[in-house]
Amino acid sequence: MSDFAHVFETPPDGAAADWTIPQDWSSYTSVEHQTWDTLYARQMKILPGRAADVFMKGLEALDLNTGGIPDFSVMNPKLQALTGWTVVCVPGLVPDDVFFDHLANRRFPSGQFIRKPDQLDYLQEPDIFHDVFGHVPMLTDPDFADYMEAYGKGGQRAASLGMLPNLARLYWYTVEFGLMREEDGLRIYGAGIVSSATESVFAVEDPSPNRIAFDLERVMKTLYRIDDFQQVYFVIDSIDALKAVTLQDFGPIYDRLQGAETIAIDAVMPTDEVITRGTQAYATKGGRFAA
Repeated sequence: MSDFAHVFETPPDGAAADWTIPQDWSSYTSVEHQTWDTLYARQMKILPGRAADVFMKGLEALDLNTGGIPDFSVMNPKLQALTGWTVVCVPGLVPDDVFFDHLANRRFPSGQFIRKPDQLDYLQEPDIFHDVFGHVPMLTDPDFADYMEAYGKGGQRAASLGMLPNLARLYWYTVEFGLMREEDGLRIYGAGIVSSATESVFAVEDPSPNRIAFDLERVMKTLYRIDDFQQVYFVIDSIDALKAVTLQDFGPIYDRLQGAETIAIDAVMPTDEVITRGTQAYATKGGRFAA
């Protein structure tokens, strides 16, 4: 059984066949709007100098700090004008095929709910703050927008070939937990980091994790964890470079990956370009849930 509350086997009441639901913005309570504002203000004290320029520019372009949870009917026209993407509401985590279909058609599925005030520091399942604040600013960038569409189309193919675990690792280590090299140092662009007050600092400043230059096949073989800070982060040179390396036929890659051994999350391989060799002290001490 999943620990997530917003998981359904079939579209719940009120959801369309593609799992979308109305945002129903007027139904959000003052407490929910205040939760968004609190989270937003906290991240904006942390992210300057740590988040990638493209993310910060995306935040500015969408103006997500107008007070309370963004109204998709106001936000979507701005996003669509920039890259042709829109954000659609879903009741929670959706099946892989539904997710890939939305991405392939430039629709990003966002949870409709927001975390409770006592969950500000950690929520395992993605809510509207993670989805909109974390993901959507990057969709204002044309190269990243193309990458996400290609990922959706690639997901449909990977599912048919039994290679979803490998493709999921690519998403995890780029879209969710990716770092980027900029002139002034490493910067965050992954949604799982930029939406987390603690991991925003940990990912770029803590001595514990390994930070390794992005290599497509290496990433697709590397395990990951969903319950704590990452033990390795992969670093791209640019969004354009990420798009270029992933807009290729994955068929030969999948052939090479068939039956290949996975790589442990704390491993450093002889072929890695190591940017930071971590101490792994955080994980060794038990991580976030240590007594």
